[in-house]
Amino acid sequence: MTAYLSRRLWLPRRQRDPLPGFGLGLGLTLFWLGTLVLLPLLALVSRPWQEGLHRGLLAFAHAAHDGRILSALWVSFGSAVLAALFDLVPGVLIAWALVRSDIPGRRIIDMLVELPFALPTAVVGITMATLYGPTGWFGAPLARLGVHIAYSRTGIVLALMFIGLPFIVRTVAPVLRNLPADMEEAAVILGASRAQVLLRIVLPALHPALVTAFGMAFARGIGEYGSVIFIAGNQPFHTEIAPLLVVIRLQEYDTTGATLIGFVLVAVSLLSLASISLVRRRLSRGVG
Repeated sequence: MTAYLSRRLWLPRRQRDPLPGFGLGLGLTLFWLGTLVLLPLLALVSRPWQEGLHRGLLAFAHAAHDGRILSALWVSFGSAVLAALFDLVPGVLIAWALVRSDIPGRRIIDMLVELPFALPTAVVGITMATLYGPTGWFGAPLARLGVHIAYSRTGIVLALMFIGLPFIVRTVAPVLRNLPADMEEAAVILGASRAQVLLRIVLPALHPALVTAFGMAFARGIGEYGSVIFIAGNQPFHTEIAPLLVVIRLQEYDTTGATLIGFVLVAVSLLSLASISLVRRRLSRGVG
């Protein structure tokens, strides 16, 4: 044993390292995270306090009483929550169809799921505004029925649903693929109905994935800009979203106001992701 350890210690580091290039990879990862992620976040967080703690607190107090800012944040957060919730059912159904069935054109559907990632968000917004506008293919018939989608909060939710759907599908599909079919077959043999199999076997296994998918879609939705501004109408106190108000504040040379709005968006996104990670771990332990 002593001879083995002595030979082991004299081996070159390249031969002893079980992961070649680990140090270089770790260094590049930390450099990337620090340069592209942490530094911008630190700059955003520290910006309101550069003129002193007192002035920073006054700026936050002023923003807290600014009705336009509060309305824009409410529109962004409320629309993102609704869009993420509405995406859960179609997202699970699409993931189920891609994983558990052999429908015609399955590969094409799988490719189309990635379309919101590939398309520029401005193209999505212009297309949806054209389709659901008062004279659009879908908007005109709906307008005759008294349903108005474009230039309303309904249009904002619809645009965010389009953006957030791939997060649901791509998060749920691997879990369904790895879910053993033996459990479902055993439940059917024991006399369980399809509804019981779904509620007692499939959905409990999907809970962590659904929570994760919801969090990702929500965090993506509150910062969405390009696909929303064309269909929202951008009416202050009604359909104006927080990212657009950031741009407006910058155009008005109100850097402090724009920074405060961005700070709130980033803080809520990080808090939601951290909370969802905690909930996901607890659900995973419960499933285990």
